[in-house]
This record gives sequence, structure tokens and C-alpha cells, in this order.
Amino acid sequence: MRRLRHALIAAFLAVALAAAAVPTPESHFGFKIGTDKTVLDWSKVVSYFQALEKNSDRLRVKVLGNSTEGRPFILVTISSAANIKNLDHIMQVQQKLADPRRISSDAEAEKLIAEGKSIVLITCSIHATELAATHAAVELAYQLLTEDNPKFRAILDNDIFLLVPSLNPDGLDMVSDWYRKTLGTPREGSAPPQLYQKYTGHDNNRDWYFFTQAETRLTVAGVQNVWHPMVVYDMHQQGPNASRMFVPPWMDPVEPNIDPILAQECNSVGMGMALDLTAAGKTGVAVNAIYDFWTPARHYQAYHGGLRILTEAASARLATPVTIKPDQIAAQALGYSPRERSWNYLEPWMGGEWHLADIIDYELIAMKSLLYQFATRREDMVRNFYNIGKHQVARTSPAAFVLPAVERDPGAAQKLLDTLSFGMVEIEQAGAAFEAGGRQYPAGSYVIRMQQPYSGFAKTLLEKQNYPDLRMYPGGPPKRPYDVTAHTLPMLMGVEAYAVETPVNVPLKPVKEFRFRMEQAPAAGVLPASDSATWREANRVWKSGGALYRDPATGDLHKTNGAGLVAVNKPRIALFQPATGNADEGWTRWVLEDFGFEYTSLPAEEIQKGNLRSRFDAIMFAEQSAGSLANGGGERGGEEGGGGPAQSGGLGETGAAALKQFASEGGTILFFNTATEYAIRQLGVNLKNVVPMGRQASQAFYSPGSLLNVKLEGKSPLAFGMPAEFTIWSQGSPAWDVPDGSGAQVVARYPQSGVLASGWLLGENVLAGKAALVDYPMGTGHIVLFGMKPQYRAQSWQTFKLIFNAFLPR
Repeated sequence: MRRLRHALIAAFLAVALAAAAVPTPESHFGFKIGTDKTVLDWSKVVSYFQALEKNSDRLRVKVLGNSTEGRPFILVTISSAANIKNLDHIMQVQQKLADPRRISSDAEAEKLIAEGKSIVLITCSIHATELAATHAAVELAYQLLTEDNPKFRAILDNDIFLLVPSLNPDGLDMVSDWYRKTLGTPREGSAPPQLYQKYTGHDNNRDWYFFTQAETRLTVAGVQNVWHPMVVYDMHQQGPNASRMFVPPWMDPVEPNIDPILAQECNSVGMGMALDLTAAGKTGVAVNAIYDFWTPARHYQAYHGGLRILTEAASARLATPVTIKPDQIAAQALGYSPRERSWNYLEPWMGGEWHLADIIDYELIAMKSLLYQFATRREDMVRNFYNIGKHQVARTSPAAFVLPAVERDPGAAQKLLDTLSFGMVEIEQAGAAFEAGGRQYPAGSYVIRMQQPYSGFAKTLLEKQNYPDLRMYPGGPPKRPYDVTAHTLPMLMGVEAYAVETPVNVPLKPVKEFRFRMEQAPAAGVLPASDSATWREANRVWKSGGALYRDPATGDLHKTNGAGLVAVNKPRIALFQPATGNADEGWTRWVLEDFGFEYTSLPAEEIQKGNLRSRFDAIMFAEQSAGSLANGGGERGGEEGGGGPAQSGGLGETGAAALKQFASEGGTILFFNTATEYAIRQLGVNLKNVVPMGRQASQAFYSPGSLLNVKLEGKSPLAFGMPAEFTIWSQGSPAWDVPDGSGAQVVARYPQSGVLASGWLLGENVLAGKAALVDYPMGTGHIVLFGMKPQYRAQSWQTFKLIFNAFLPR
């Protein structure tokens, strides 16, 4: 008995000494986490976790790489000391469970399930103004290392807790710097005027299947593809005038390729988190509201064996408290009323003070709840994870997808397979020609068999989406999706991919590198207009000082001159830079840089100076409302965040006149999606938009992020390399009647029927036969109106060519 007592005392003293050695957040940052008007610097966050690692055997820090702007991107692993010592073995067990084909028997599976741990990934503050999660991550790590209680012991013993303290370190520093600069000014607590992720801004959590950004790729390659988490909990914040926190269950629809086990786990775990918040006295908890479980752009793990949990906590003004009066509470939100008690909003929060510390409190309860649920149901969660993989491997319909070795756009086809391969999809190449589904395929074609752990991911991205026609009430207006309704990569990229229902009967070999060919191989030195890779090579030639020549009949580029060819110089491109961050403009920058184009960011004041034609051949306007283009919609901060002169960023009459002169003198102006209305209102473009505008029009017409069919009309240099029929990205996009005698050339037009290709569309008759892409002459120049998002989130490779063609003279 005495020996046991001494052992317990020794263990207690060891825990106490270890806790004493761990630095407190207050000692490191200089303030208690959650103090009003305090924000964090990323370097201090990183150094704090490194200090924890030096003083604890239960935490490890790994730098996975660098963020977009060069900051260290870290993963923190927290578990018991025994688990930390055994991490390599635990990872190997999880990797084997992730692929049931590697497990020979039920007995082996049960042995691995008994050895396995719950792998839990929590990611923080991808939207940098939603800053509380990083604060909560710091506090939770400290508590787990220093407090000894039964819940924490269960978590540490049964979970491998993977923590990404910020998915957006660049934005964290940007917001913190802006916040400090604006303290005590009218702008205190406002968002920075620029995008808080260099290219994507708020869209950085729409990148989870195309993987364009450094932070996305680091998380997927360095964490999710290595550890195969059973859950990814993504922490967000929402506006301050409704619920205090949303947790799942999600609203309809649930994407059909998500395993039912995962959907039910989301329901169970989310309701468990709601229970724990309510039991802790936290009011204003909403479930089954606002957010659906549809687009994979917002989650990766749901197609890789794990559930995705999202919470949205109410925001303050960054770290500045707010006071919400009862009459400021929203009357209605999607799926519930913030003013009324209901089954999914049992205790309305009807106003009061709301501080950074309040957000952190809610988030800490939610994080601990999730970790504890996975700890106490460790064996169930590990077995569910294994069974989800078994379901994927057993998929029979379709048997496979096939991409022919011969593609119209080899560059886009390669990019599509590179994307799937990065997402752990297994791709094989046929060693001989074969027949499948009534089609003949040449040797070298690529086969994606569905009998693999991540077949659901491939299927989701390769097939057409049939989004359900959901209404607010029977016969009422459409129930808006949280994001968009389509994600069919072959349509977005102009690639042929076919589902086949019977197994492919031909020798196949696994491959990681992909090469396609055209039906007729181009001659040496010829860059085909239909190949996306042409534009990267063209920019390499121009950058090296080389010359290119274009065939005016086909649009092909040639490296050497020849009969009938026209010399084309490197285009001088400008992109309008709004006064405040615009994600569509950011995506445009990303596409230009990804393909090697050099460009100038052009703010309104530079346009107003005029003399544009001497500097530029083409000026681009990403999606933006006509009113904000003309009049501005924000302010640029001065040197000290408010000390300098305010600038609205509007073009005004002077800017409009400068643009008219630019086009009249031979320049080309490109307007994307809603920005086209500016050309009609301000530049004298004589077109009529037939799409109903405004909220009341939604029952007559609704295209909330869908892929639509169009057809080329006549011959236009803008369409070089395009097929006669293709799909475009439509998201609240205009379409036009073109009056006779306007001189405008309709480049692409909607068909009379069969407009919807993938997603959801109401009011097809509104679009039938209308113009979707118009080349409007002005003087010796052109105004090109895109009734689409031709550079949609850097995914719509097929329509990139329409943009790039417009840069060159015609």
C-alpha cells in the first residue's frame, strides 16, 4: 500500500513539475488569451508552440513548408507521452486501415482497430478576420499540457490531436497589423482593405479539390494524406447579429458520394457539441441551419474517410467588443429564426455584450467536446473509418472512368489527372487499345477504377451534378445553396472523361505522370490553339525575347515565321485593382501568374490619368458591380491605417472617358460577369441584359453557380482553340439581346434548349438563344463582355483560352 501511495505521489509530482515548466500564454504573449483588443503575431504563435515542445513530451511541432508569402506553416501534434513516442507506429496503423485492400483478414483488421487511435485534425482561422480560433488553439494546447483531469487523460490517451493553429498565417499577420494601426480610429475592428490571402481572400476555403494555394497543398500533402484523419474540424466565425454558434447537423443537400456513415457521424458529433455547449450554459446554439454538405470545394476529408465538422461562432469587431441590442438581432436566417425558439435553436441569444473571450469560450467547449467524443468512442470511430474504406473499395457502379489518350486539350487533361492524383486517386494507363462502354480507346488511355479507397472523390469530380430543386416552402423561392452547385472537372476543363459500367479488360499499370496527345501531332515549333499548355510556352518564348507568329485561320502560334502568319508581340496587360479586396480579381491574378503572363495592377486613379493605349494592349475587369466600378465601394487606408486621404476607388466620369479613348485607339477591354453592366451603363455598349436582377426575380431565374451549355456562333479570333459546343461557369451571370446594327459579334450563344450541363438552373427559357459572349467594337478597339466567370476559381481551364485570345490583336 505504501509503495502504491509513493508511486501515486511521484506521478502527481511529475505532472506538477511538467506543468510548471510549460510557459503560460500570458508569459509568452504579454497578455491573457481573450483579453479585449489583443491580437497575435504569427511569429509569436510559432515560437510559443516551439516553447511548449521544448518543455513537454506530449507535443511536437513540424514545419510543413512556407505559406504563400513565405511564413512557416506548422502542424502541432498533441497526445500522451506514450503515444508521442509511438507516433510512427500509430501512423502506420492508420495508413493501413485507410486502405482495406492491404488488410488480409477480419482478424487482422480487428487487431489494427484495437491498436489504432482517433486521428483528429482541427484547423483554425483560414479566414483571417475570424481570428479567435488561433487564440483558442493556443489556450487549448496549454490546458491539455498542464491540467490533469479524467477528460484530458482520455483525450491524450485515445486521440492523436493534429492542430493547424492557422491555415492562413499571412492573413493572421495582415489582420493583426491592420488592427493595431486602426485602434482608436473610426476603422477600429474593420477588415483590412486588401485580400487577407494574397490571391483568394475569403475563397481560400473553396480550394479543397483543385489545390491551387500553398496552404491548401501543405495541409493536404503534409497532414491529410499522411495521417488520414477521421475528422477535420474547421473553425470559422459568422456575423454578430444571429446565433452565437452554428454546429452540424448540416442542412440538405448532402452530396450523394459522401458515405452515409460520415453523414450520420456529423449528425451525432455535431449534436454532441451542441449538447456540451448548452450544458455549459451557452445560449444561441443553432444546428441544422445555413450550411449544407454539398460542394467538395469546402471539404476534402469527407471523400477520404473522415467527417468534416464546421462551426461558425458569432464575431466581435475583430478583438474589439460589440454590444448587440435586441432589435438588432436578425429576424430570419436560413433554416431558423434568430428571434424565436425552435427545435434547432432552443435558447435564442437576444443581445448583450460580445467579446473575443466569449468567442474563445464557445470554441474551447466545442473543441474539447469533439476531442472527448472521439476519445470515448475511439474503437467505434476507428472501425467506422475502416468500414468507410471498405465501402469505397467495393464500389461497382460505375466500374471506372476512362480518359482517352487523345484529347483536344492535352494540357488541361494533364492538369485534371495531376489534380486527382494529388488527392490520392489511383490512376492507371492502358498498355493496349481497348473497347469499353461502346467506345474504342487507344493505347495509353488512362483508367480510374472505382475499386479504390478514394473512388468517391474521383466520382464526385468527374460526374455531372444533379442538384435538387429545393424551395423555401412548397411553390416558393429557391433555397439558396451555401456555396455553388456544380464541380464537374471535365466540363470545367474541356476534357473528355467517360464512365464505364463494366470492368476495363486490358493490361493496366499504375502511373503518376500523365501525357496526352492530339489527334494530329503539331509540327515542330507549332503551339496549337486548343492546348492550354501553349500559353505557358508562349510566355516562356516572349520572356526570353523570342518571337511568335499566329496563323489567322487556326489561331496556332508558330515559333518561326512563314507564309500567311502574323507576328504577335508579348501582350501588355493591365488588371483593374479595386480599392478593396476582390476575390475574383485575386483569382485572375493567380491565373495570369500561373500561366506566366506579366501584367500591371491598375487602380482607378491610374486609369483616370489617361494615355492608356501607349502602355497597354488589354485591360481586364474581374467581377464587380457596375455601381462600385463607377463610384467606388471602399476606402484605402493611409500610411497609419486611417491617417492618409481616403480614396473611393471609383472610376468616375474621368475614368470612363479614359477607357473609351483606350478602346477607340485600338485597345481591348475585358469585362467579366457582373462587371459587364458597367460597359453598358458607362461606356455606351448597346446591349440589353435579359436576366432578371434582384432578389424578387429568383423564382423566374436562378443560376447559383452552375455549368451551362453554349455554342459558338460564326468565327471569331476569341474562340481559337475552342470546340463548337462547350460549357461555361454561370453564377448570377448576365445574357444579352444584341440589337441589329450594333456591330457587335456574338461569339457564344445559349442553345434553345438543354442549357443546364451540371448543377441547378431555374428559368432556362430566359437564357435560351441569348448571347453569352460578345465582342463589341469601339473605334479600332474592342470591348469583350463575358456573361460568365471565365477564370472561375482557377478551375475553368476551357474558358481561359477565351481570355488569352482576347489579349492578342485581331
